[in-house]
Amino acid sequence: MRLRSLLFVPGDRPDRMEKALRYGADALILDLEDSVTPDAKPAARLAAANFLRQAKGRIPLLVRVNPLDSGLLDDDLAAILQVPPDGLVLPKAEGAPSVQALSAKAPGIPILPIATETPAAIFQLGSYESVRHHLLGLTWGAEDLPAAIGALGARDGTGRYTAPYELARSLTLFGAHAASVAAIETVYPALADPDGLAAYARRARFDGFNGIMAIHPAQVPVINQAFTPTPEELTEAQAIVDAFAASPGMGALSYRGRMIDAPHLKQARRVLELAADVAG
Repeated sequence: MRLRSLLFVPGDRPDRMEKALRYGADALILDLEDSVTPDAKPAARLAAANFLRQAKGRIPLLVRVNPLDSGLLDDDLAAILQVPPDGLVLPKAEGAPSVQALSAKAPGIPILPIATETPAAIFQLGSYESVRHHLLGLTWGAEDLPAAIGALGARDGTGRYTAPYELARSLTLFGAHAASVAAIETVYPALADPDGLAAYARRARFDGFNGIMAIHPAQVPVINQAFTPTPEELTEAQAIVDAFAASPGMGALSYRGRMIDAPHLKQARRVLELAADVAG
């Protein structure tokens, strides 16, 4: 499943669900958690279930359910599992035990944990490797964690994450790759800052993330562009692959005035694979 851009749609806004199919996101996340008030959750479950019946197969559809300890999860699942979504987004996840608990309630449906929303969750980020077969990917959040510990925020005056939240981001990135699943960057909340989003998305890809969650349709094309290799990247990647193919048995080569070796070849192949995936 290609996951460059995952667009949130409030579960209690069925009018937005059909429209969301047209924005070019790789997947939609129908949200039953934070964007839906308690009184609106029954209607949101019904709307999400109806949309799954109508749109299943047109685009990957995920559902963000309520947390395991919320008392709301069983009602979420009862509504949506009649036409199972392509994945479940699990908020407030705390490592492998959380994944196992949700998988027992919804067997066979891959899970995308939001893996950093509680202090305890930070110490479980290495555990996801043991449940990789249940995972769609791994993502993180920068809003609930500071609230949980009484911090004033996750970003400094320039908009960059402060050290504790950079740590959470980095551990999520490595936890995802250790489990061999997609690493998904958290949302960029400034809706009126496309240039900032573009820089944020480019940095995410540079660091090794595979995609980003979006909270507004206008963010989708910016994210997709950032996670699509440029012609220059493709030319460079193909040249590196060709250089190694022309020198079989060589572990390191001189290439345009610099030394390249196995990691460079691996990265070049990944760029070509990403381009092929986007084209497909």
